[in-house]
Amino acid sequence: MSQKTVRLTMAQAVARFLTRQMTIIDGERVPIFGGVFAIFGHGNVAGVGEALYGVRETLPTYRAQNEQGMANAAIAFAKASFRRRFMACTTSIGPGALNMVTSAALAHVNRLPVLLLPGDVFANRRPDPVLQQVESFGDGTISANDCFKPVSRYFDRITRPEQIIPALRRAMQVLTDPADCGPVTLSLCQDVQAEAYDYPESFFDEKVWVPRRIEPDLDELASAIEALRSAKKPIIIAGGGVLYSEASAELAAFAEKHGIPVVETQAGKSALPHSHPLNMGSVGVTGTSASNALAEEADVVLAVGSRLQDFTTGSWALFKNEALKIIGLNVQAFDAGKHEGQPLISDARAGLNRISGGLGSYKADSAWTERAKAGKAEWLAAAERATATTNAALPSDAQVIGAVQRARGGRKTTLVCAAGGLPGELHKLWQAEEPGGYHMEYGFSTMGYEVAGGLGVKLAKPDSDVIVMVGDGSYMMLNSEIASSIMLGAKFTVVLLDNAGYGCINRLQMETGGANFNNLLKDTHHVELPQIDFAAHAAAMGAVTRKVGSIPELEAALAETADEVRTTVIVIDTDPLITTEAGGHWWDVAVPEVSDRDQVKAAREGYEKALQARRFG
Repeated sequence: MSQKTVRLTMAQAVARFLTRQMTIIDGERVPIFGGVFAIFGHGNVAGVGEALYGVRETLPTYRAQNEQGMANAAIAFAKASFRRRFMACTTSIGPGALNMVTSAALAHVNRLPVLLLPGDVFANRRPDPVLQQVESFGDGTISANDCFKPVSRYFDRITRPEQIIPALRRAMQVLTDPADCGPVTLSLCQDVQAEAYDYPESFFDEKVWVPRRIEPDLDELASAIEALRSAKKPIIIAGGGVLYSEASAELAAFAEKHGIPVVETQAGKSALPHSHPLNMGSVGVTGTSASNALAEEADVVLAVGSRLQDFTTGSWALFKNEALKIIGLNVQAFDAGKHEGQPLISDARAGLNRISGGLGSYKADSAWTERAKAGKAEWLAAAERATATTNAALPSDAQVIGAVQRARGGRKTTLVCAAGGLPGELHKLWQAEEPGGYHMEYGFSTMGYEVAGGLGVKLAKPDSDVIVMVGDGSYMMLNSEIASSIMLGAKFTVVLLDNAGYGCINRLQMETGGANFNNLLKDTHHVELPQIDFAAHAAAMGAVTRKVGSIPELEAALAETADEVRTTVIVIDTDPLITTEAGGHWWDVAVPEVSDRDQVKAAREGYEKALQARRFG
């Protein structure tokens, strides 16, 4: 029996295949790929570039300014889409490809899907060494793209055109798998991109991918139910898996039925509305006083969709109950069993429903629930004081957050941030009411994610009021996708907090006994301090800009520009030293054991004392 074929180049086969992958969103069949970000060079322009031109009406190609920026935007698109849709990114060989490695690590840590298509060396090796080729003296099979291997869930180098058939099929399995989800890198040898092959027509049949909902093992489920039924002081840790499972309604129903307080990780924040009476807010190093007080005493922790990183657990010093049991409800066994956790391998929505059914009428002690609600009331009062308006010349980050919340916070707002001091303050203080309304990249804490992330979120959620909060240090690292947002008509608002340096790390340096050194601009080795006009810089890329001098001016500017159709950047100077004192928890940052400085010696004594409270393994 002969098989019908179509003759295409390998790159054309890739492009056509991507257009045929679909998913179901709100009952409607839509392309699973939201588009392709591309920066062309000699290693992909003739092959992939020509192929993408051929499908431009069904698979849009977006021209970016920076390879890391475009990959960050693609990852933000996937995160904002709850991993239901994602994007591809293509670059040339060499520095363009390697610029995406940081983004691959970001996606890997955060379990987010993105398809990376870097150009590579010639498979036939005839013109070696080609422009931008990194030669290994001892291994002829290595190229610069091997750097993607440790930060990709699946990596393949395509050295023959027919190899793309199993590679793309495997790529889609990984990109859509709830447990293995993460970045896929298909390294495309540039000569092979242009080679033709008779591909089976069936390879391009339309395929619909829907989320796999893993049901719990009955024995693991029974153990989880037994542990919770015996709990006197249970809490739920809501991680990003709740959002990716779209299980917010199930989480709310579970908490209400069983009277169990919920605390949120950075990835899980917005899983419950901030106003929900059982939402205690952020937990851990940047946690609220309400959440952390409960976590310290909890006897059972139901960790839903969390990888239990050190910020969540206070470097494993937060939980103090000797009888503590952790139930790891997670699709990935690697995460479910962390720190002797009792694994429950399951989709979050399915797992919560099954546990709730097994618990029947079980309800946590009413005194525990009422104590939680009282703790939240106390925290809200402290948060209100921290975010209150002020006429200070240099307001705190918290006061800026309060202004943004009052002016533009709401159900249609998505707040985007990533690194520096802002994530800690926002984790505590931002009031998100809709799932996904809080978009924080804190798994890899990637400086420079914010602006590009805002672009990706806006592409995924065009009807959302996207607010990006970013410090001057992170803005300086990567801001060029402001220009891309102007090109694409993808308006978002940037609130740029200028504290003249790396304020967060400066505070950490001080807390660990270090001298003020090389973080704030004034403490650097310099001949002349830079006087950066951030508003003028953003305006040069086409943005609408404002420089404001106070919190009332910031609120007014946010209100005035709410209906602006172009990306808007509002700059305000802030104090680098002030942080919200309420809430929070110790974080393990090793202090030098030997130093000539008394400040470091004192910090070391405190560090050694703090280590004694840490649980281990």
